[in-house]
Amino acid sequence: MTDASPAERYARSREDRAHPVTAGFAASQRFELDPFQVAGCHALEEGRSVLVAAPTGAGKTIVGEFAVHLAMREPADGRHPAKAFYTTPMKALSNQKFRELVDVYGPDDVGLLTGDTNINGNARVVVMTTEVLRNMLYADSPALRGLRYVVMDEVHYLADRFRGAVWEEVIIHLPADVRLVSLSATVSNAEEFGDWLDTVRGDTEVIVSEIRPVPLEQHVLVRGDLLPLFDDRAGVATAQVNQELMRIRSFKGPTYEGNRRAQSLRSANHRSGGGYEASRRRPQKGGTRPVRSANVHRIERLDRPDVVELLDRANLLPAIFFIFSRAGCDGAVQQVRRSGMRLTTHEERMEIRATVEERTRTLLDEDLAVLGYWEWLENLERGVAAHHAGLLPAFKEVVEELFQRKLVKVVFATETLALGINMPARTVVLEKLEKFNGEARVAITSGEYTQLTGRAGRRGIDVEGHAVIQWTEGLDPQAVAALASRRTYPLNSSFRPTYNMAVNLIDQFGRARAREILESSFAQFQADRAVVGIARQVREQEESLAGYEKAMTCDRGDFAEYSRIRRELSDLEKINRRDVTAGRATRDQRQKQIASLRKQMQRHPCHTCPDREAHARWGERYWKLKRTIDGLRKQIESRTGTVARVFDRVVDVLAELDYVEVAADGTTSLTAAGRTMRRIYGERDLLVAESLRTGIWKELDAASLAALACCLVYEPRREGAESGDQRLPRGVFRTVLAETQDLWQRLDDLERDHRLPGSEPISAGLAQAMHSWAKGVPLDRVLVEADMAAGDFVRWAKQTIDLLDQLSLVAEPSVGTVARKALDAVRRGIVAYSSV
Repeated sequence: MTDASPAERYARSREDRAHPVTAGFAASQRFELDPFQVAGCHALEEGRSVLVAAPTGAGKTIVGEFAVHLAMREPADGRHPAKAFYTTPMKALSNQKFRELVDVYGPDDVGLLTGDTNINGNARVVVMTTEVLRNMLYADSPALRGLRYVVMDEVHYLADRFRGAVWEEVIIHLPADVRLVSLSATVSNAEEFGDWLDTVRGDTEVIVSEIRPVPLEQHVLVRGDLLPLFDDRAGVATAQVNQELMRIRSFKGPTYEGNRRAQSLRSANHRSGGGYEASRRRPQKGGTRPVRSANVHRIERLDRPDVVELLDRANLLPAIFFIFSRAGCDGAVQQVRRSGMRLTTHEERMEIRATVEERTRTLLDEDLAVLGYWEWLENLERGVAAHHAGLLPAFKEVVEELFQRKLVKVVFATETLALGINMPARTVVLEKLEKFNGEARVAITSGEYTQLTGRAGRRGIDVEGHAVIQWTEGLDPQAVAALASRRTYPLNSSFRPTYNMAVNLIDQFGRARAREILESSFAQFQADRAVVGIARQVREQEESLAGYEKAMTCDRGDFAEYSRIRRELSDLEKINRRDVTAGRATRDQRQKQIASLRKQMQRHPCHTCPDREAHARWGERYWKLKRTIDGLRKQIESRTGTVARVFDRVVDVLAELDYVEVAADGTTSLTAAGRTMRRIYGERDLLVAESLRTGIWKELDAASLAALACCLVYEPRREGAESGDQRLPRGVFRTVLAETQDLWQRLDDLERDHRLPGSEPISAGLAQAMHSWAKGVPLDRVLVEADMAAGDFVRWAKQTIDLLDQLSLVAEPSVGTVARKALDAVRRGIVAYSSV
């Protein structure tokens, strides 16, 4: 505030006196807090909940950390000392936040719960995945005593198709006196989401900021030229595309030689501190490959080492290259390696090696060899790394740490890196603006573009961030500008009742109250809001309908009736003309109907009215609008109470399978099987519960139960990726798998009979590999059997462990004991590794 006017300083002083806790907290931070951060802290200090929607990298988490600060200010000597829970959507984010909070409050006061990691779970500050908190709420865990604040980081995950419902469950079920801090990416309907939070949680402040703390410069890389996307003179706000790019796009002549390098790099170098003269040199290594398109005759595209060298000379490193395939990321690292490029000093290489050896010391030497450790380490020492889901979690964490410490200069990553992990860079490079979604190549959305480029610009380090889009065949600068100009995307609920949710709600509240609770979901809130808008349309259009009806009034009779006969006759004649495949009997029947309608029309008193055709024109408008109104009314009927109707269908399935009992008066209670299902979470909750109840898993040993549990969580990356002749563990496993698949088929049929969507078939593609791993087979053989990257195998192994852990708690003693043995057998080697 050194540049503030006296009036501004006085206003700030008054604010600080009114909010002394915020003032003290702000003074302890490395940066001066932005207005939106201050507003969020003020709301919490005043006792309100808060929703903060701001761009990636804007510093939303400061508001969440202030909630933790408020909890820790209260004395710890009470019966239930004040607590704060910090939830994240991913284990990697939870681990990162846990380490950050331990640095502030010490290991005694901070805990971590992520399903496969349990550290100090009764601490005053506990970091956890959102699912863990949901499970604690349903179990009425003693750890909830004293809870004052819950931070929900990346709350926009509630739009996730598979996991989004968990966020809404937590928001709905948290005790009323808990203050909620919701942190979201910038979404276009933040106010709508805030209104819902205010409805279900009480007094909630909505704070929206669209200002990036570090401005973002957008560039297009055309051969060796880094051209600004927007015309500097027009400004980004006008989204005026650089006319040089438009000329390049329409250029029809010989090879484009790039005569605008000086103009293109000037702003990047000037503000980033790079040497403009150095940036004028052509790349020295590597080759170029021509890119042909209908609009650009010949534009050569730089190879990746040349792009890295260009950015290095322009002082635009560290950089993240987003490549939408794992193989592409690994291949890019190899390209840089083969070029001989080295981006680190001797001292940095020594520091990198020491860090890597420290972080990986618990991994076995034979496993390191299988994982390509030595080549990976050499690439890190060059300052280059890949980051994707196929990478071993331990390796990913090392890459993240080294990049944050500015030791690794270039990371080639898939878009998963953009999901909240703290890895800001000076520059983000997008090689393409489309990706493969499992079925086809699709253009990235404006929301994805914002999320990816949001990594550019390190607060307190960079004056500005840089987004670089590489020129590709058919690139349209106007389309890129549109992506870059739209900052927001809508947050839509993906909430749907599950079997586990149903039995927990019925157990705690009874069926009637459970329906009311589900009606308070964001999904229903959005549907109801839509209904309000549709109902308004209906009311407005009904007024027009009344006007049309009045305009077609005829003194000779009921013209509405006459108009209806004409419309029916016209529709039937059209059908008869178009449907040339109909049989003779059908056509004869239609001809009789047409003749009958024509006779009715000719005998109607309005048929002889001299103003008949004028009335008829109004009649056509009347029936067209009436059809529209009828459609809108159907929409209203379908949307009203949608969540509760799905809940009723779920309960009907549970009743048919004897998980609940429904009395004559509609009162619903849980059976013994229903009480077991309360603690079975996941997509396969009903199948797991039925398998336990029917006892079909009793004969399995530990390795076979691990393999079967893996079948229930595993999802192949591509449809049809599994062959019909895949290897399966021998013996009783095959019989039990077949019985489980038969059970799944019966349940799927039952769900569809009750108008529920059913579930995906069981995938046994990883069964043999998981069976071998649980038997103690070495990693190299298991990865060959799995035919997948180590990171993927670890992920499925940890999900298998989650399910086995549930089985060990809810299954009858014989199966529960085997589940615990299976869990211990799977949790070994690279699966057991934890950096916290």
